Amino acid sequence: MRPIRLPQPEPESPVGATPEIFAAGGPAAVVRRAVVIGNGCAGAESQCLGLLRALGLADRLTLYRAIRPTGGINKWLHFLPISFHKLLDQFLSRVFSDTRFATLVQGNKFVQHHVRNCQSFGLFSVLEADTQKIVTMARDTFEKEGPALVVACGRDTISYASSIRCLAPDNVFVIQIQHPRFHLHRFDLVVTPRHDYYALTAKGQQEIPRLLRRWITPQEPPGPNVVLTTGALHQADSAALRFAAADWHAELAPLPKPLVVVNIGGPTRNCKYDVDLAKQLVSSLHNVLKTCGSVRISFSRRTPQKVSDLILKEFRTHPKVHIWDGEDPNPHLGHLAWADAFIITADSISMLSEACSTGKPVYVIGAEHCRWKFSDFHNRLRERRAVRPFTGLEDMSDSWSYPPLNDAADVAARVHVALAQRGWRLG
Repeated sequence: MRPIRLPQPEPESPVGATPEIFAAGGPAAVVRRAVVIGNGCAGAESQCLGLLRALGLADRLTLYRAIRPTGGINKWLHFLPISFHKLLDQFLSRVFSDTRFATLVQGNKFVQHHVRNCQSFGLFSVLEADTQKIVTMARDTFEKEGPALVVACGRDTISYASSIRCLAPDNVFVIQIQHPRFHLHRFDLVVTPRHDYYALTAKGQQEIPRLLRRWITPQEPPGPNVVLTTGALHQADSAALRFAAADWHAELAPLPKPLVVVNIGGPTRNCKYDVDLAKQLVSSLHNVLKTCGSVRISFSRRTPQKVSDLILKEFRTHPKVHIWDGEDPNPHLGHLAWADAFIITADSISMLSEACSTGKPVYVIGAEHCRWKFSDFHNRLRERRAVRPFTGLEDMSDSWSYPPLNDAADVAARVHVALAQRGWRLG
């Protein structure tokens, strides 16, 4: 396994340095805490937590969630803004309070959500997102605690994050991850992949009929408050992988080398495929097994049943292959730490971003099925020489490398600069 280097600790303040209380801006100019606004999606919330890990605030955060009502008629109302959806759900639950209609109309009520593996973040529960409560907290504790860093990700979090900045601009610094599609000036920073701006490229313009261009967002180049990344932010930094390497040493270290990890996602709107891709993967895997020491296969929540069934049927009893059964503990970080190479389906930007942050060989299957901005993402990875297509002709013992993706650290550096421009700093 390639050595994993932990980030170097910050140098201690020199003797005689100016005490913080006399520094410009005083104690209130030091950002010591963070607020995360999530949407209940693991991928989105992981981006927020990954950035906070890079900023050193992972153990000083409060997590709120903007969760849509679910069940009953609510599954047909996802096109509505979340604030209106919640109001409508409350109205319907009162009108149709009779239990005969409850299962048809009422969605599941908001409850306190408990966090799995909460020890990693110092959290024991997740609060329901409430703009006014967050604003009040930021204002009332500003003199004692200093500014709050607010990090949000996902469509349903946009209105919360922008409202918090509007109501408490002097008490918070708001970062929206993933392009909000409109009113970017309502955020201090917007963090989004470069492929979100594919619509403005010459090739992207050729793919859009002229009459539809005004409806495609974004419609203008990124401004000074937009930070562009190659892929998705994540929590799989060197420190996390170092701990995972120790946690999974007993199970993964003895496996024959090279250890090849196969991560299988599922079709998406911009990367459509069916069971034929699974058959292609099966055939190619059989071809390279002779050069593999061992293989570990994992499915995602989006993997179609017919795809996982096909993989299980082919490799369940193969002596070199182990298929994760989906039960805890999840070996994902252990795989990232111990794998010698990865094979990943093209649909998952998150899985590819994590694998490419290791600097190890990453083979992609199914990129030809991707279109629009997904295609642009894969082109960028190929330009960086971070990925190669998986053809089944590879010698998996061959090793090659590239400069690892380090998006979270790059964004963290921009956050430091933006805070300094306001006279604030992280503490």
